[in-house]
Amino acid sequence: MSDENKQELTRWEKLQHTYRLVIMNNETFEEMGSYRLSLLNVYIILSTIIVVITGLIIATIVFTPAKRLIPGYGEVQVHAEVMKINQQLDSMEKILANHRNYTESFRKMMLGELDTAEQYQESQGFLEDSFLQVEPIEEDRILRQEFELEQLRSAAQQTKTTNFSPKDLPLEQMYFSSPLSGEISEGFQPDIKHYGVDVVAPQNTAIKTIMDGWVIISDYTVETGNTIGIQHPNNIISFYKHNSALLKKVGSFVKAGEAIAIIGNTGELTDGPHLHFELWHKGKPVDPADFIMF
Repeated sequence: MSDENKQELTRWEKLQHTYRLVIMNNETFEEMGSYRLSLLNVYIILSTIIVVITGLIIATIVFTPAKRLIPGYGEVQVHAEVMKINQQLDSMEKILANHRNYTESFRKMMLGELDTAEQYQESQGFLEDSFLQVEPIEEDRILRQEFELEQLRSAAQQTKTTNFSPKDLPLEQMYFSSPLSGEISEGFQPDIKHYGVDVVAPQNTAIKTIMDGWVIISDYTVETGNTIGIQHPNNIISFYKHNSALLKKVGSFVKAGEAIAIIGNTGELTDGPHLHFELWHKGKPVDPADFIMF
């Protein structure tokens, strides 16, 4: 056997050579513990500890948000999330602005603060021009489709026709139930901002909706008292003002001829029990007496 092999064997033997680690009390020299170790065991233990710690560090970086602290990767990830949040905030701000515009326009229409019907259209933009500018989320899109489908079905049952879609029908071909039977005391006069008709009827007379629809307004105002508004198919909205009591809440679906209020004398712009009824089509007020027999 050569000298090199002897030297290598000697090194291996040194690694396997055992040592005793003794722990003693410094004052009494009492032996507290004794351990047998070798250089090979020490290397194995230290290597194992290093590998385990390295693995834990890598796992922490890969599977936890700590990876964002890595230069380059974290900046790209955070930038993408910030961009997404900014887009969502922009969409929410547009939706909120449209809702405020929509509500303010209805308030002005109810209080008669609009000078012309064209002014109402410009400020309102109505539903199709205002709300559809912002792309809705998937749940809102499905709900809107279901609502529009229900409107189409209801209007189709009322019109009893299969030749036209309800959105294609002019008002002359739509059927409206009378909200109540009475005498018209004041007619449609848009020049003086009287966008409806006043119908006088006995006290406690029930006021009925003219078509199927959804209640969009059911509240009290100083000028018009207890007021209820209903969104119908074919871009039609009806308003019933000065009621003594309201029977439906916002969001309720009502059928044609269903009682929605009780005639009254609430609000400042009234001088006796009557119904102020308004009919709006595509953002413009129309004369209800041209389409409804009171």
